[in-house]
Amino acid sequence: MLSHAELERFQRDGYFIRRGLVVAGSCRAMLEIAQGELAGAVPPLELEAEVRYEGAPASLDAPGGRTVRRLLRAYSRHKEFAEWALDIEVAGALTQLLGPEVELSQAHHNCVMTKAPSHSSSTGWHRDVRYWSFQRPELVSTWLALNRERDDNGCLKVLPGSHLMKFAPRQLDEAQFLRTDAADNAALLALQVAVELDPGDVLFFDARIFHAAGRNTTSETKFSVVFTYHAAANRPLPGSRSASVADVRLARQELSRVR
Repeated sequence: MLSHAELERFQRDGYFIRRGLVVAGSCRAMLEIAQGELAGAVPPLELEAEVRYEGAPASLDAPGGRTVRRLLRAYSRHKEFAEWALDIEVAGALTQLLGPEVELSQAHHNCVMTKAPSHSSSTGWHRDVRYWSFQRPELVSTWLALNRERDDNGCLKVLPGSHLMKFAPRQLDEAQFLRTDAADNAALLALQVAVELDPGDVLFFDARIFHAAGRNTTSETKFSVVFTYHAAANRPLPGSRSASVADVRLARQELSRVR
């Protein structure tokens, strides 16, 4: 269960970190699976060239054009990822954050994020809810580090408290990224925090918080397992991408794995 301090920090800052939540053996198993799936380019995949973020290859035919950004559909990709998605400790934390009945979204995140040493892109300041369609924007994501995450290999950065803020159109670009050249944003950007994680650490973050990530300048690919959850009563809007894949209820009989 989450402590009062963790709940208070999540409400105030929009995130908190639970250190060492996943034991080393489980972490290694997921990392080995992810490395094998990446080496075999096992679909479905998202490629860096497809998202066209800063630093990404210009096209699929350019050098590094087949560099993978995400191993998609992690929940159905391997039972190790599915077990983590429904982990009893994660479910306990989520019920405190979202309510007694929680569901895993298979339409959003549900992936292993990979950041390659070369041809990886940087991601600008954005909120995940910008293109998600739910009755309410109250969703929580978990980010599990499978190996070391630091600024030099593109760890996540967050703007504490930005999940509670309102933004004028002039502060955002046409794709709803936070403009780094806008004077209105300077004070907020000065507060950015690099989320440094070790294997087994888990970041819980509100889908409304602004976050970004740089490029990987090391020699090792970074791997992170990312899932998103919502209250069962907070339904995806019919006909939207958010409703395109069935959600998974975190039922007690599914939460039988004890570490």
